[in-house]
Amino acid sequence: MLIYGGAVAIFFVIAATAGVGLFFSPLLTHYIESDGFRQTMENETAKGLHFPSGQYLRIRRTGLLTAQSEGFRATNGQKAMKSIDARRIAARFNPWAVFVRRWELEEVHVQSGEIEVQIYEHKPEPVSLNPWFAIFLPNRVVLKRIESDAANVTWPLRGEQAGFFSTRLLITPNGPDFEYRANGGTLKMAVVPELYLRGAHLLITKTLFTLYDIDLAPNPQSDGSIRAYGNAGIGEDKSVDLEATFERLPIRGWLPAKWKDHLNGIAFGELHWTGESPKLEHSSGEGSLRLRNARIDDLAFLKKLAELAQNKAFERLDLNDCSMRFAWRYPKIDINDIEIEEKGKFRLEGAISVERHSLRGVVKLGLTRGYLDWLPNPTEVFNQERGGYLWTTMHLSGSIDHPQQDLSARIIELFKESPTAYLGLLFHQFETWLKKTFGGDH
Repeated sequence: MLIYGGAVAIFFVIAATAGVGLFFSPLLTHYIESDGFRQTMENETAKGLHFPSGQYLRIRRTGLLTAQSEGFRATNGQKAMKSIDARRIAARFNPWAVFVRRWELEEVHVQSGEIEVQIYEHKPEPVSLNPWFAIFLPNRVVLKRIESDAANVTWPLRGEQAGFFSTRLLITPNGPDFEYRANGGTLKMAVVPELYLRGAHLLITKTLFTLYDIDLAPNPQSDGSIRAYGNAGIGEDKSVDLEATFERLPIRGWLPAKWKDHLNGIAFGELHWTGESPKLEHSSGEGSLRLRNARIDDLAFLKKLAELAQNKAFERLDLNDCSMRFAWRYPKIDINDIEIEEKGKFRLEGAISVERHSLRGVVKLGLTRGYLDWLPNPTEVFNQERGGYLWTTMHLSGSIDHPQQDLSARIIELFKESPTAYLGLLFHQFETWLKKTFGGDH
Protein backbone atom coordinates (compact mmCIF):
# COMPACT_ATOMS: atom_id res chain seq x y z
CA MET A 1 0.00 0.00 0.00
CA LEU A 2 2.89 2.36 0.76
CA ILE A 3 4.50 1.59 -2.60
CA TYR A 4 1.16 2.08 -4.38
CA GLY A 5 0.49 5.36 -2.60
CA GLY A 6 3.97 6.62 -3.37
CA ALA A 7 3.55 5.75 -7.04
CA VAL A 8 0.31 7.70 -7.22
CA ALA A 9 1.91 10.71 -5.52
CA ILE A 10 4.88 10.62 -7.91
CA PHE A 11 2.45 10.43 -10.87
CA PHE A 12 0.59 13.58 -9.79
CA VAL A 13 3.84 15.46 -9.13
CA ILE A 14 5.09 14.58 -12.61
CA ALA A 15 1.72 15.50 -14.13
CA ALA A 16 1.65 18.83 -12.32
CA THR A 17 5.24 19.61 -13.34
CA ALA A 18 4.49 18.69 -16.95
CA GLY A 19 1.32 20.76 -16.81
CA VAL A 20 3.22 23.84 -15.57
CA GLY A 21 5.81 23.35 -18.31
CA LEU A 22 3.09 22.94 -20.89
CA PHE A 23 1.40 26.23 -19.91
CA PHE A 24 4.70 28.10 -20.31
CA SER A 25 5.38 26.43 -23.66
CA PRO A 26 5.12 28.51 -26.88
CA LEU A 27 3.71 25.36 -28.49
CA LEU A 28 0.55 25.78 -26.40
CA THR A 29 0.26 29.42 -27.48
CA HIS A 30 0.56 28.33 -31.10
CA TYR A 31 -2.15 25.68 -30.60
CA ILE A 32 -4.58 28.03 -28.81
CA GLU A 33 -4.26 30.56 -31.63
CA SER A 34 -4.63 27.92 -34.37
CA ASP A 35 -7.67 27.35 -36.58
CA GLY A 36 -8.00 23.82 -35.22
CA PHE A 37 -8.45 24.99 -31.62
CA ARG A 38 -10.83 27.78 -32.73
CA GLN A 39 -13.00 25.27 -34.60
CA THR A 40 -13.03 22.95 -31.58
CA MET A 41 -14.13 25.85 -29.36
CA GLU A 42 -16.81 26.80 -31.88
CA ASN A 43 -18.25 23.28 -31.83
CA GLU A 44 -18.14 22.89 -28.05
CA THR A 45 -19.58 26.36 -27.36
CA ALA A 46 -22.40 25.87 -29.87
CA LYS A 47 -23.20 22.46 -28.41
CA GLY A 48 -23.22 23.79 -24.84
CA LEU A 49 -25.53 26.70 -25.76
CA HIS A 50 -27.78 24.50 -27.96
CA PHE A 51 -26.95 26.06 -31.30
CA PRO A 52 -26.40 24.01 -34.49
CA SER A 53 -23.12 25.90 -35.06
CA GLY A 54 -21.19 28.96 -33.95
CA GLN A 55 -18.36 31.18 -35.08
CA TYR A 56 -15.50 32.69 -33.06
CA LEU A 57 -13.35 35.46 -34.40
CA ARG A 58 -9.60 35.00 -33.99
CA ILE A 59 -8.55 33.71 -30.56
CA ARG A 60 -5.39 35.14 -28.97
CA ARG A 61 -3.56 34.01 -25.87
CA THR A 62 -3.05 37.06 -23.62
CA GLY A 63 -1.47 35.52 -20.53
CA LEU A 64 -0.45 32.31 -18.81
CA LEU A 65 -4.09 31.31 -18.16
CA THR A 66 -6.03 33.87 -20.21
CA ALA A 67 -7.23 34.19 -23.79
CA GLN A 68 -9.30 36.66 -25.78
CA SER A 69 -11.52 36.72 -28.86
CA GLU A 70 -13.09 39.66 -30.66
CA GLY A 71 -16.45 37.93 -30.78
CA PHE A 72 -18.72 34.89 -31.00
CA ARG A 73 -21.92 34.55 -33.04
CA ALA A 74 -24.57 31.86 -33.34
CA THR A 75 -28.13 31.71 -34.70
CA ASN A 76 -31.12 29.33 -34.93
CA GLY A 77 -30.91 28.30 -31.28
CA GLN A 78 -32.93 25.29 -30.22
CA LYS A 79 -33.70 26.35 -26.63
CA ALA A 80 -34.02 29.59 -24.65
CA MET A 81 -31.49 31.49 -26.76
CA LYS A 82 -32.47 32.07 -30.38
CA SER A 83 -29.32 34.01 -31.30
CA ILE A 84 -26.22 35.45 -29.64
CA ASP A 85 -23.65 38.03 -30.68
CA ALA A 86 -20.93 38.56 -28.03
CA ARG A 87 -18.13 41.09 -28.58
CA ARG A 88 -14.61 41.27 -27.05
CA ILE A 89 -14.60 38.10 -24.95
CA ALA A 90 -11.88 37.50 -22.35
CA ALA A 91 -11.61 34.23 -20.37
CA ARG A 92 -9.48 32.90 -17.52
CA PHE A 93 -8.79 29.14 -17.34
CA ASN A 94 -8.21 26.98 -14.22
CA PRO A 95 -5.73 24.24 -15.22
CA TRP A 96 -6.03 22.25 -12.01
CA ALA A 97 -9.68 21.41 -12.71
CA VAL A 98 -8.47 19.05 -15.45
CA PHE A 99 -7.45 16.59 -12.72
CA VAL A 100 -11.12 16.32 -11.63
CA ARG A 101 -12.23 15.96 -15.25
CA ARG A 102 -13.48 19.51 -15.78
CA TRP A 103 -12.73 22.29 -18.24
CA GLU A 104 -13.16 25.20 -15.85
CA LEU A 105 -13.33 28.88 -16.80
CA GLU A 106 -13.01 30.94 -13.64
CA GLU A 107 -14.13 34.15 -15.31
CA VAL A 108 -15.56 35.14 -18.70
CA HIS A 109 -15.91 38.84 -19.45
CA VAL A 110 -17.94 40.14 -22.42
CA GLN A 111 -17.62 43.83 -23.21
CA SER A 112 -20.97 43.99 -25.01
CA GLY A 113 -23.42 41.68 -26.72
CA GLU A 114 -26.92 40.87 -27.88
CA ILE A 115 -29.03 37.85 -26.98
CA GLU A 116 -32.45 37.09 -28.46
CA VAL A 117 -34.54 34.72 -26.35
CA GLN A 118 -37.56 32.58 -27.23
CA ILE A 119 -40.13 30.21 -25.73
CA TYR A 120 -39.34 26.58 -26.50
CA GLU A 121 -40.56 23.06 -25.83
CA HIS A 122 -38.17 21.16 -23.57
CA LYS A 123 -37.03 17.84 -25.02
CA PRO A 124 -34.67 15.26 -23.47
CA GLU A 125 -31.07 15.57 -24.61
CA PRO A 126 -29.93 12.84 -27.03
CA VAL A 127 -27.41 10.37 -25.56
CA SER A 128 -24.02 10.81 -27.22
CA LEU A 129 -21.61 7.89 -27.74
CA ASN A 130 -18.05 8.67 -26.61
CA PRO A 131 -14.85 6.78 -27.43
CA TRP A 132 -13.41 4.42 -24.78
CA PHE A 133 -10.61 6.83 -23.81
CA ALA A 134 -13.14 9.56 -22.93
CA ILE A 135 -13.19 8.25 -19.34
CA PHE A 136 -9.73 9.79 -18.89
CA LEU A 137 -10.67 13.20 -20.30
CA PRO A 138 -12.58 16.14 -18.78
CA ASN A 139 -16.29 15.40 -19.21
CA ARG A 140 -17.90 18.78 -18.59
CA VAL A 141 -17.35 22.51 -18.88
CA VAL A 142 -17.75 24.67 -15.76
CA LEU A 143 -18.25 28.44 -15.97
CA LYS A 144 -17.69 30.15 -12.63
CA ARG A 145 -18.64 33.67 -13.68
CA ILE A 146 -19.78 35.40 -16.88
CA GLU A 147 -20.02 39.18 -16.89
CA SER A 148 -21.06 41.67 -19.57
CA ASP A 149 -20.78 45.44 -19.31
CA ALA A 150 -23.54 46.21 -21.83
CA ALA A 151 -25.85 43.41 -22.94
CA ASN A 152 -29.07 43.56 -24.96
CA VAL A 153 -31.49 40.75 -24.07
CA THR A 154 -34.35 40.89 -26.57
CA TRP A 155 -37.46 39.04 -27.76
CA PRO A 156 -40.11 39.72 -30.45
CA LEU A 157 -43.40 41.32 -29.34
CA ARG A 158 -46.20 42.52 -31.63
CA GLY A 159 -43.87 42.64 -34.60
CA GLU A 160 -41.28 44.76 -32.77
CA GLN A 161 -38.08 44.06 -30.85
CA ALA A 162 -38.61 44.23 -27.08
CA GLY A 163 -36.17 43.62 -24.25
CA PHE A 164 -33.55 44.97 -21.86
CA PHE A 165 -31.00 47.21 -23.57
CA SER A 166 -27.49 48.18 -22.38
CA THR A 167 -27.81 46.34 -19.08
CA ARG A 168 -24.94 45.03 -16.95
CA LEU A 169 -25.33 41.25 -16.82
CA LEU A 170 -23.80 38.71 -14.40
CA ILE A 171 -24.29 34.95 -14.86
CA THR A 172 -23.24 32.44 -12.20
CA PRO A 173 -23.83 28.67 -11.91
CA ASN A 174 -26.54 27.17 -9.70
CA GLY A 175 -25.94 23.41 -9.81
CA PRO A 176 -26.32 22.42 -13.48
CA ASP A 177 -28.21 25.65 -14.24
CA PHE A 178 -27.50 29.38 -14.13
CA GLU A 179 -28.62 32.42 -12.16
CA TYR A 180 -28.82 35.79 -13.87
CA ARG A 181 -28.43 39.21 -12.27
CA ALA A 182 -28.80 42.47 -14.18
CA ASN A 183 -28.86 46.16 -13.36
CA GLY A 184 -28.94 49.38 -15.31
CA GLY A 185 -30.22 49.77 -18.83
CA THR A 186 -33.70 50.22 -20.23
CA LEU A 187 -36.74 47.98 -20.68
CA LYS A 188 -38.46 48.68 -24.01
CA MET A 189 -41.77 47.02 -24.92
CA ALA A 190 -44.55 48.00 -27.29
CA VAL A 191 -47.26 47.81 -24.60
CA VAL A 192 -45.55 49.89 -21.86
CA PRO A 193 -43.48 53.08 -21.66
CA GLU A 194 -39.70 52.80 -21.39
CA LEU A 195 -38.58 51.78 -17.88
CA TYR A 196 -35.21 51.92 -16.11
CA LEU A 197 -33.92 48.62 -14.68
CA ARG A 198 -32.68 49.06 -11.13
CA GLY A 199 -32.07 45.34 -10.71
CA ALA A 200 -33.23 41.83 -11.60
CA HIS A 201 -32.44 38.37 -10.23
CA LEU A 202 -33.69 35.19 -11.88
CA LEU A 203 -32.98 31.49 -12.34
CA ILE A 204 -33.64 29.43 -15.47
CA THR A 205 -33.70 25.62 -15.31
CA LYS A 206 -34.83 23.03 -17.83
CA THR A 207 -38.40 23.17 -16.54
CA LEU A 208 -38.86 26.43 -14.59
CA PHE A 209 -38.27 30.16 -14.96
CA THR A 210 -38.02 31.73 -11.48
CA LEU A 211 -38.06 35.49 -11.04
CA TYR A 212 -36.75 36.21 -7.54
CA ASP A 213 -37.10 39.96 -7.95
CA ILE A 214 -37.19 42.71 -10.53
CA ASP A 215 -37.17 46.43 -9.73
CA LEU A 216 -38.15 48.90 -12.47
CA ALA A 217 -38.52 52.68 -12.38
CA PRO A 218 -39.79 55.38 -14.78
CA ASN A 219 -36.23 56.78 -14.96
CA PRO A 220 -32.98 56.62 -12.93
CA GLN A 221 -33.91 59.68 -10.83
CA SER A 222 -37.50 58.64 -10.06
CA ASP A 223 -38.65 57.41 -6.65
CA GLY A 224 -41.42 55.38 -8.34
CA SER A 225 -41.05 51.62 -8.72
CA ILE A 226 -42.53 48.42 -10.09
CA ARG A 227 -41.51 45.28 -8.15
CA ALA A 228 -42.39 41.74 -9.20
CA TYR A 229 -41.61 38.11 -8.41
CA GLY A 230 -43.00 34.74 -9.48
CA ASN A 231 -42.37 31.73 -11.70
CA ALA A 232 -43.39 30.22 -15.02
CA GLY A 233 -43.11 26.65 -16.26
CA ILE A 234 -41.09 26.09 -19.44
CA GLY A 235 -41.38 22.31 -19.60
CA GLU A 236 -44.55 20.29 -19.92
CA ASP A 237 -46.04 22.48 -17.19
CA LYS A 238 -46.60 25.99 -18.64
CA SER A 239 -48.36 27.48 -15.60
CA VAL A 240 -47.67 31.07 -14.54
CA ASP A 241 -47.84 32.68 -11.10
CA LEU A 242 -46.69 36.31 -10.84
CA GLU A 243 -47.17 39.00 -8.18
CA ALA A 244 -46.33 42.67 -8.64
CA THR A 245 -46.63 45.94 -6.76
CA PHE A 246 -46.22 49.49 -8.03
CA GLU A 247 -45.72 52.74 -6.10
CA ARG A 248 -45.45 56.42 -7.02
CA LEU A 249 -45.86 55.60 -10.71
CA PRO A 250 -46.86 58.50 -13.03
CA ILE A 251 -49.77 57.23 -15.12
CA ARG A 252 -49.52 59.53 -18.14
CA GLY A 253 -47.03 57.29 -19.97
CA TRP A 254 -49.34 54.27 -19.55
CA LEU A 255 -52.45 55.89 -21.02
CA PRO A 256 -53.77 55.62 -24.58
CA ALA A 257 -52.75 58.57 -26.75
CA LYS A 258 -56.22 60.15 -26.67
CA TRP A 259 -56.17 60.26 -22.84
CA LYS A 260 -52.63 61.54 -22.24
CA ASP A 261 -53.63 65.22 -22.29
CA HIS A 262 -56.74 64.75 -20.15
CA LEU A 263 -55.78 62.52 -17.20
CA ASN A 264 -52.86 62.71 -14.82
CA GLY A 265 -51.90 61.30 -11.43
CA ILE A 266 -49.59 59.03 -9.41
CA ALA A 267 -50.51 55.32 -9.20
CA PHE A 268 -50.19 52.82 -6.36
CA GLY A 269 -51.40 49.24 -6.42
CA GLU A 270 -50.80 45.52 -6.70
CA LEU A 271 -51.42 42.69 -9.15
CA HIS A 272 -51.59 38.88 -8.95
CA TRP A 273 -51.60 37.00 -12.26
CA THR A 274 -52.05 33.23 -12.59
CA GLY A 275 -52.80 30.85 -15.44
CA GLU A 276 -52.29 27.38 -16.79
CA SER A 277 -50.23 29.00 -19.58
CA PRO A 278 -48.98 32.52 -20.46
CA LYS A 279 -51.77 32.91 -23.05
CA LEU A 280 -54.37 35.57 -22.20
CA GLU A 281 -57.31 33.23 -22.73
CA HIS A 282 -55.90 30.83 -20.11
CA SER A 283 -55.14 33.45 -17.46
CA SER A 284 -56.89 35.12 -14.56
CA GLY A 285 -55.94 37.63 -11.92
CA GLU A 286 -56.87 40.36 -9.52
CA GLY A 287 -55.48 43.58 -8.18
CA SER A 288 -56.10 47.07 -6.94
CA LEU A 289 -55.38 50.62 -8.08
CA ARG A 290 -55.45 53.97 -6.35
CA LEU A 291 -54.41 57.38 -7.64
CA ARG A 292 -53.00 60.37 -5.80
CA ASN A 293 -53.02 63.93 -7.11
CA ALA A 294 -55.27 62.80 -9.92
CA ARG A 295 -56.69 65.38 -12.30
CA ILE A 296 -59.14 65.20 -15.21
CA ASP A 297 -59.48 68.20 -17.50
CA ASP A 298 -59.99 69.45 -21.06
CA LEU A 299 -62.57 66.77 -21.89
CA ALA A 300 -65.37 67.64 -24.31
CA PHE A 301 -67.88 66.05 -21.93
CA LEU A 302 -66.74 68.21 -19.02
CA LYS A 303 -66.82 71.35 -21.13
CA LYS A 304 -70.38 70.58 -22.20
CA LEU A 305 -71.39 69.91 -18.60
CA ALA A 306 -69.84 73.24 -17.53
CA GLU A 307 -71.85 75.04 -20.21
CA LEU A 308 -75.10 73.38 -19.18
CA ALA A 309 -74.53 74.01 -15.48
CA GLN A 310 -73.18 77.52 -16.14
CA ASN A 311 -70.30 76.60 -13.83
CA LYS A 312 -66.69 76.47 -15.06
CA ALA A 313 -65.71 74.35 -12.03
CA PHE A 314 -66.88 71.29 -14.00
CA GLU A 315 -64.18 71.83 -16.65
CA ARG A 316 -61.51 70.42 -14.31
CA LEU A 317 -61.76 67.72 -11.66
CA ASP A 318 -59.11 67.46 -8.92
CA LEU A 319 -59.69 64.10 -7.28
CA ASN A 320 -59.17 63.64 -3.55
CA ASP A 321 -60.06 59.97 -3.84
CA CYS A 322 -59.70 57.61 -6.79
CA SER A 323 -59.48 53.87 -6.13
CA MET A 324 -60.86 50.55 -7.36
CA ARG A 325 -60.34 46.81 -7.36
CA PHE A 326 -60.32 44.68 -10.49
CA ALA A 327 -60.39 41.02 -11.43
CA TRP A 328 -60.37 39.22 -14.74
CA ARG A 329 -61.05 35.77 -16.00
CA TYR A 330 -60.88 35.76 -19.76
CA PRO A 331 -62.83 37.22 -21.48
CA LYS A 332 -64.43 39.19 -18.62
CA ILE A 333 -63.05 42.03 -16.51
CA ASP A 334 -64.85 43.17 -13.34
CA ILE A 335 -64.04 46.57 -11.80
CA ASN A 336 -65.43 46.77 -8.26
CA ASP A 337 -65.33 49.07 -5.24
CA ILE A 338 -65.02 52.15 -7.46
CA GLU A 339 -64.63 55.32 -5.37
CA ILE A 340 -63.93 58.63 -7.13
CA GLU A 341 -64.42 61.97 -5.38
CA GLU A 342 -63.61 65.64 -5.46
CA LYS A 343 -64.74 66.76 -2.02
CA GLY A 344 -67.38 69.44 -2.04
CA LYS A 345 -68.22 68.76 -5.69
CA PHE A 346 -69.07 65.13 -6.53
CA ARG A 347 -68.54 61.47 -5.61
CA LEU A 348 -68.92 58.31 -7.73
CA GLU A 349 -69.36 54.77 -6.36
CA GLY A 350 -70.18 51.46 -8.02
CA ALA A 351 -69.03 48.58 -10.22
CA ILE A 352 -68.48 47.98 -13.95
CA SER A 353 -67.88 44.84 -16.01
CA VAL A 354 -66.52 44.46 -19.54
CA GLU A 355 -66.88 41.26 -21.55
CA ARG A 356 -65.67 41.17 -25.15
CA HIS A 357 -66.09 45.00 -25.44
CA SER A 358 -69.63 44.80 -24.00
CA LEU A 359 -70.13 47.24 -21.12
CA ARG A 360 -72.37 46.76 -18.08
CA GLY A 361 -72.47 48.54 -14.75
CA VAL A 362 -74.34 50.30 -11.99
CA VAL A 363 -72.84 53.41 -10.39
CA LYS A 364 -74.10 55.95 -7.93
CA LEU A 365 -73.41 59.62 -8.62
CA GLY A 366 -73.52 62.19 -5.84
CA LEU A 367 -73.41 65.99 -6.31
CA THR A 368 -73.59 68.79 -3.77
CA ARG A 369 -76.64 71.03 -3.99
CA GLY A 370 -74.63 73.98 -5.29
CA TYR A 371 -73.75 72.03 -8.42
CA LEU A 372 -77.36 71.04 -9.13
CA ASP A 373 -78.83 74.56 -9.29
CA TRP A 374 -79.01 74.37 -13.09
CA LEU A 375 -81.51 71.50 -12.90
CA PRO A 376 -85.25 72.11 -12.36
CA ASN A 377 -86.45 70.04 -9.39
CA PRO A 378 -83.12 68.17 -9.02
CA THR A 379 -84.40 66.02 -6.13
CA GLU A 380 -86.68 64.17 -8.55
CA VAL A 381 -83.58 62.53 -10.07
CA PHE A 382 -81.05 62.98 -7.24
CA ASN A 383 -83.51 61.67 -4.68
CA GLN A 384 -81.20 60.40 -1.90
CA GLU A 385 -79.09 62.45 0.50
CA ARG A 386 -75.97 61.06 2.15
CA GLY A 387 -72.62 62.46 3.24
CA GLY A 388 -73.34 65.96 2.01
CA TYR A 389 -74.32 64.80 -1.50
CA LEU A 390 -77.56 64.27 -3.38
CA TRP A 391 -77.41 60.85 -5.06
CA THR A 392 -78.81 59.14 -8.13
CA THR A 393 -78.27 55.67 -9.60
CA MET A 394 -76.95 55.42 -13.16
CA HIS A 395 -77.02 52.24 -15.31
CA LEU A 396 -74.31 51.73 -17.93
CA SER A 397 -74.65 49.70 -21.15
CA GLY A 398 -73.40 49.59 -24.74
CA SER A 399 -69.71 49.01 -25.49
CA ILE A 400 -66.43 50.51 -24.34
CA ASP A 401 -66.24 52.38 -27.66
CA HIS A 402 -69.85 53.61 -27.50
CA PRO A 403 -70.94 53.64 -23.84
CA GLN A 404 -74.53 54.44 -22.95
CA GLN A 405 -76.24 55.53 -19.73
CA ASP A 406 -79.78 56.26 -18.58
CA LEU A 407 -79.13 59.49 -16.64
CA SER A 408 -79.35 61.82 -19.65
CA ALA A 409 -82.88 60.67 -20.51
CA ARG A 410 -84.10 61.38 -16.99
CA ILE A 411 -82.54 64.86 -17.01
CA ILE A 412 -84.23 65.60 -20.35
CA GLU A 413 -87.57 64.61 -18.79
CA LEU A 414 -86.98 67.19 -16.03
CA PHE A 415 -86.61 69.96 -18.59
CA LYS A 416 -89.72 68.78 -20.44
CA GLU A 417 -91.66 69.12 -17.21
CA SER A 418 -90.30 72.65 -16.70
CA PRO A 419 -90.63 74.70 -19.96
CA THR A 420 -89.32 77.86 -18.27
CA ALA A 421 -86.07 76.15 -17.26
CA TYR A 422 -85.79 74.64 -20.73
CA LEU A 423 -86.19 78.06 -22.42
CA GLY A 424 -83.61 79.51 -20.03
CA LEU A 425 -81.20 76.77 -21.00
CA LEU A 426 -81.81 77.41 -24.72
CA PHE A 427 -81.26 81.17 -24.31
CA HIS A 428 -78.05 80.51 -22.40
CA GLN A 429 -76.81 78.21 -25.20
CA PHE A 430 -77.78 80.84 -27.80
CA GLU A 431 -75.95 83.56 -25.84
CA THR A 432 -72.82 81.38 -25.63
CA TRP A 433 -72.97 80.74 -29.37
CA LEU A 434 -73.26 84.49 -30.12
CA LYS A 435 -70.23 85.27 -27.97
CA LYS A 436 -68.12 82.61 -29.66
CA THR A 437 -69.27 83.64 -33.14
CA PHE A 438 -69.05 87.45 -32.87
CA GLY A 439 -66.05 87.87 -30.61
CA GLY A 440 -67.13 87.53 -27.02
CA ASP A 441 -68.57 90.61 -25.33
CA HIS A 442 -68.62 92.95 -28.42
